[in-house]
Amino acid sequence: MMLTGKEIAKLAGVSQATVSRVIQGSSRVSAEKRRRVEKILAEVDYVPNAQARAMRMKRSGGIGVVVGEVTNPWYPVMLYALAREIERAGLRMNVWVSDGENNDRAAIEAIRSKLIDGLIFTTATRDSKALRTALELELPVVLVNRSIEDISSDQVSGDNIQGGASVAKYFLSHNRTKVALVGGGPGISTGTERRRGFIEAFDDAEYPIPPERRPETAFTHEAGFEAGKRLLTTDMPQAIFCATDVIAFGVIDAAKEHGLRVPEDLWVVGYDDIPMSAWKVLDLTSVRQPINDMAKSSLQLLLARINDTAVEFAHKRFATELVIRGSTGYLPS
Repeated sequence: MMLTGKEIAKLAGVSQATVSRVIQGSSRVSAEKRRRVEKILAEVDYVPNAQARAMRMKRSGGIGVVVGEVTNPWYPVMLYALAREIERAGLRMNVWVSDGENNDRAAIEAIRSKLIDGLIFTTATRDSKALRTALELELPVVLVNRSIEDISSDQVSGDNIQGGASVAKYFLSHNRTKVALVGGGPGISTGTERRRGFIEAFDDAEYPIPPERRPETAFTHEAGFEAGKRLLTTDMPQAIFCATDVIAFGVIDAAKEHGLRVPEDLWVVGYDDIPMSAWKVLDLTSVRQPINDMAKSSLQLLLARINDTAVEFAHKRFATELVIRGSTGYLPS
């Protein structure tokens, strides 16, 4: 038989309000009380009644998620992490792919019709019509992965500057001073910040990277392949840092087309550490972002904003980790 919130509170030795906050993902609960409530919820296999709660609280129970082009493997990984967190909170997830005006229009219609209580963007830019509409209507919004300065929303991201700098320090510590940087460009925080961390670290070491060895590209395999071909037919670098893993796969394919061996002739590093980067056939050194932690934090911030629109906006940045694999010869940093 399904236990009520009052019964769960009694078993956990907390108030019914505390149980409600834990279920809703609120941050206004001590770690000890959260642990006790979650223990009871797990023991009784509690499943929240989202429909009843939505009616009681005059909410839809829906959380919108806007993702980028899902052919990029990073987006399904983040989407799956968000789906797990939203399901655990007893809510319903609606997904829109932001790869054109028509899909933005569908998200805008949902925002205006109040079919969702809040919105998580994984691919936001200042030009996003859906983001602009949500902010104008004061819908709770969280940006995850990408960030935008000077907008009224909570944001969650990896420490991209630190991540880019960690790759530079790794190259420098192994005398890879003739390097290249592929990917990213203005208007997209992930690429801009990763480039900045990498370039500034080489500037500080007095090995500035010339403009021709730091092309800005889209975050695609094709862009990485074309940029790699150009770099490897001119003044070939010792190592290449790519703003995403998918770009790095393209660069590695370009190296193979030129008869080069990775890592013997060329080091390649990516960013994001998507699961396929660990496949032995790819074996890519990459900067890992804690995607599960970022997904959990983004939903917690969104639910807190839904419960109280007056709370101060937060930007949580998560530290990254350089994971060494075969594309750089397994040398320690």
